[in-house]
Amino acid sequence: MININEVIETNKMIEEENLDVRTITIGINLLDCAAASVDDVCRNIYEKITGIAGKLSSTADNISAEFGIPIVNKRISVTPISLVGASSCKSPEDFVRIAMTLDKAAGNLGVNFLGGYSAVVSKGMTHSDRMLIESIPEAMAVTERICSSVNVGSTKTGIDMDAVRLMGQIVKETASRTADRDSLGCAKLVVLCNAPDDNPFMAGAFHGITESDAVINVGVSGPGVVKHALEKVRGENFEVLCETIKKTAFKITRVGQLVAQEASRRLGIPFGIIDLSLAPTPAIGDSVADILHEIGVEKAGAPGTTAALAMLNDQVKKGGVMASSYVGGLSGAFIPVSEDQGMIDAAECGALTIEKLEAMTCVCSVGLDMIAIPGDTPAATISGIIADEAAIGMINQKTTAVRIIPVAGKGVGDTVEFGGLLGHAPIMPVNRYGCDDFINRTGRIPAPIHSFKN
Repeated sequence: MININEVIETNKMIEEENLDVRTITIGINLLDCAAASVDDVCRNIYEKITGIAGKLSSTADNISAEFGIPIVNKRISVTPISLVGASSCKSPEDFVRIAMTLDKAAGNLGVNFLGGYSAVVSKGMTHSDRMLIESIPEAMAVTERICSSVNVGSTKTGIDMDAVRLMGQIVKETASRTADRDSLGCAKLVVLCNAPDDNPFMAGAFHGITESDAVINVGVSGPGVVKHALEKVRGENFEVLCETIKKTAFKITRVGQLVAQEASRRLGIPFGIIDLSLAPTPAIGDSVADILHEIGVEKAGAPGTTAALAMLNDQVKKGGVMASSYVGGLSGAFIPVSEDQGMIDAAECGALTIEKLEAMTCVCSVGLDMIAIPGDTPAATISGIIADEAAIGMINQKTTAVRIIPVAGKGVGDTVEFGGLLGHAPIMPVNRYGCDDFINRTGRIPAPIHSFKN
């Protein structure tokens, strides 16, 4: 039974502590949109997306108004487009046409982002995969709402180093093609290892081939709520600290469960998962770095940060799984630099470096996220950063990712402004020593020994 105190408490979380449903995402299977011609594929895609998701935006707005719960984003994820366009696309330019169709559909439906301009190449690349990857810089330049992802490795298959090398070049080209917008295209492109099929968060979302024809996934976020709860137990022992995080995560997840069930019922689409992720925003008080400070580290990046983040991540997941039977995606704590004011402050004062962030990705939900680096960083160095993160994911059987932005024309000491949820970021220094000889080897890194389970 829900009592009046719980209602008041939830209302306070929403009004004062930045609790929100970060996204309602409809996943849509587009495999049946494949056809012999690109024109037919584009027509089929547009008709299917607009037919299934036509009421997404209005339904989310109605739920938000009726329950008083902010729903920040309405999003769509689709089957990896490298699969959908395989039979019709003969060039990267053909894939760009599909990207523009997806963007048109997203715009007309009033959704914020559409993910799935993607390829899964953890063991090797098909001709279609390569063409899509080569089309990414142009696709990111000519669209507004499309997000792209490429999965280059997994614990079961190892790391496709040919794809890693190519993605370093693609990130550089994407930065160049969107140089007039501070290389914004790279903020919509992520390179993954062990990508989940049910992730509602951009830029890594796509509708996996293990999913049903359409599904509702909801992402919930509440760093401000967790921080406020921890302020009440300042100085207490670790048992009290962990219990507080766990109980708070439970309450946050229940809000997401309510929204997910309502959206599923009203849209007539099955409920998939709740992704409980402490995904920050640039708003003051909505910061994972501030939670770490409340736990006891002076600045994010100080000694003890990785341990504090590991504890936070684990307790968030424990609280979430008690609140819903279907917790999935990338649940846990996110550490995107540009989207978290506390992280930005730590990077600007030198407390937080890329190397420390890499260590933190061993225990957080995803990886190196929304990090701005000098525009003259070599493609091989970017590939090396991607390879390092993929190795962490592969060995530790977890999802890791790189969303890194080599901002054209800017260097260390400059700041870049992306706006909205993407925030702003200082340009962070990158290790100046190269890894060209390593990256230029061909083939793949084999799967680790502990992958051989059946």
